[in-house]
Amino acid sequence: MKKMGGEWCLEKRSDSFRNPEQETLLEAGCLSVIVLGASGDLAKKKTFPALFNLYRQGFLPSDEVHIFGYARTKISDDELRSRLHGYLVDEKSSSPQQSEDLSKFLQLIKYVSGSYDTEEGFKRLDEEISQHELSKNSNEGSSRRLFYLALPPSVYPSVCRMIWNCCMNKSDLGGWTRIVVEKPFGKDLESAENLSAQIGELFDEPQIYRIDHYLGKELVQNMLVLRFANRLFVPLWNRDNIDNVQIVFREDFGTEGRGGYFDEYGIIRDIIQNHLLQVLCLIAMEKPISLKPEHIRDEKVKVLQSVLPIKDDEVVLGQYEGYRDDPTVPDLSNTPTFATMILRIHNERWEGVPFILKAGKALNSRKAEIRIQFKDVPGDIFKCKKQGRNELVIRLQPSEAIYMKLTVKQPGLDMSTVQSELDLSYGQRYQGVTIPEAYERLILDTIRGDQQHFVRRDELKAAWEIFTPLLHRIDDGEMKPIPYKSGSRGPAEADELLAKAGYLQTHGYIWIPPTL
Repeated sequence: MKKMGGEWCLEKRSDSFRNPEQETLLEAGCLSVIVLGASGDLAKKKTFPALFNLYRQGFLPSDEVHIFGYARTKISDDELRSRLHGYLVDEKSSSPQQSEDLSKFLQLIKYVSGSYDTEEGFKRLDEEISQHELSKNSNEGSSRRLFYLALPPSVYPSVCRMIWNCCMNKSDLGGWTRIVVEKPFGKDLESAENLSAQIGELFDEPQIYRIDHYLGKELVQNMLVLRFANRLFVPLWNRDNIDNVQIVFREDFGTEGRGGYFDEYGIIRDIIQNHLLQVLCLIAMEKPISLKPEHIRDEKVKVLQSVLPIKDDEVVLGQYEGYRDDPTVPDLSNTPTFATMILRIHNERWEGVPFILKAGKALNSRKAEIRIQFKDVPGDIFKCKKQGRNELVIRLQPSEAIYMKLTVKQPGLDMSTVQSELDLSYGQRYQGVTIPEAYERLILDTIRGDQQHFVRRDELKAAWEIFTPLLHRIDDGEMKPIPYKSGSRGPAEADELLAKAGYLQTHGYIWIPPTL
C-alpha cells in the first residue's frame, strides 16, 4: 500500500499472483488503450473511471500510455473529455491534486469517429495509434495495444475483424494485441459457440479476455486465499460438514430504463449464468497445483462439467409487478426478473450438497453474499438448534465483510446460549484503505497478461451447457414467472424451495456492520 491524496491505495509492485513472464510485459514498448464504444454508458461509468484510477496510482504512466476512444458519434477530442469529466471526479469533493491529475489524464485521450463494420474508421484509428507509438520511439511491433470492446455482443465479430485487418501490431518484437469483451457473451450455447468461433478465427485464446467484473471484486478474489491458506477450512470444506451453500444477488430497484435490454436476456442470463456461477466455481473447485491462470481455470472447468442437469421442480421464477409497465417491455413478457434454483455437483466432495443460486430485482434489500451453512451438531446437549446453525458468510457488497456465525454462552448467571459472530468487516479492519473497483483490477490484469480472473472458452461453453436447456424452456413459455410485489422478498415459493433444500433460517439474529 502507499498513501496518495490522503487515501491508502494499491502500490505498484511485483505481485506473487503473477508469473515472472508478466514482469517483462510492463517493460515493453508504449501502451495504447483503445475503448471501442467510448461514448456509451459502460465506457463512461466503468471503463474510463477505472483507467483514471489506474493512472492516479501510477500504473498508467503518461510517458508510456495513450488512450483512444472510438465510436460512431461524431464529436471532437474536447467534447469526449467534457462528457467524461463528471464521471471521473465529484466536483464537490475533489481535491486540487485530483483536479490536476484529471486535467493531465484527459489530455491523454484522443477520439476517433467511425463505423464498426467498415475499414475506413479503423484505418484512421490505426494511424493515430501509430503516430503515438512513433512519438514514444517504440520499435514497430514492440508496442502494446489493448482494445476494450464496451459494445453490444452483436458487433463483436465485425469489430474484431476490423481490428485484425487494420489495427494489429505489424510484427512481433515483444509487443502484443489483446481484446477485452464484455458479457453477455451469447444468449445460449449455440450463440456463444458461434461468437467464440468467429473471434477465435482471428485471435488466439491468450489474446482474448472475457471479462466478468465479479471476478475482480475484493471478496471474490479472497475466496482462494480463504479456502487454501487456512488450515481450519481444509477438513470442513466438504459434504460431511456443509449442509448447503447459498449465493445471493439482490437489488432493491427494477430495470429503470433498461427494460427493453433486460427483457432480451432476463435475470438468469444477466446475473446467474455468469456472476453467480463464477462464484460457485471458486467455492467448489479443488485446490489447483499452482496459482498459474491455466491451473486455476482447469479446476473451474472440472466443477462446471460435474454439475447435473437443472430440474424444473428445483427452480422458482418471478417477475415483479409493474415490470411490464415499461413501454420498452412487451405486454406479455415471460422474462423472469427473479430466479432461485438449485445446482447439484456430482463429485466426491459435494455429492448431496445443494448449491442455491438466487438473484432478483425490485426486492426489499440490496446485497450480494455467499452463505455457507454447516450441518447441525450431533448430540446437541445445549438444545440450541432453534437459534440456527453455524454459517460462514462472505458479504460481497455493500459493507464488505467475512463473518462466522457461532453459538456462544449468553453473558450472565444462566447457562443459556445465543448466536453471535466472529467478524472481519473491511471498513473497520482496514480503515483508510481504498478497495479497488473490479474494473481497475481486471484492466490491470489484461495489461499484465494475467488471465486468472477471465473466462476461458471451454469454461464459457460448460457454463452455457448447464443453463441452455432451462433457458429454452423459459423462452418457449413452458415455465412461467410468478408475480411478486416490488419491495418484497420475492415469490414465497422461493423460500419454500430453500426450506426443501435444507436451508435453516436463523430467527432473532441480524448481522449489524460494526461501527468505526
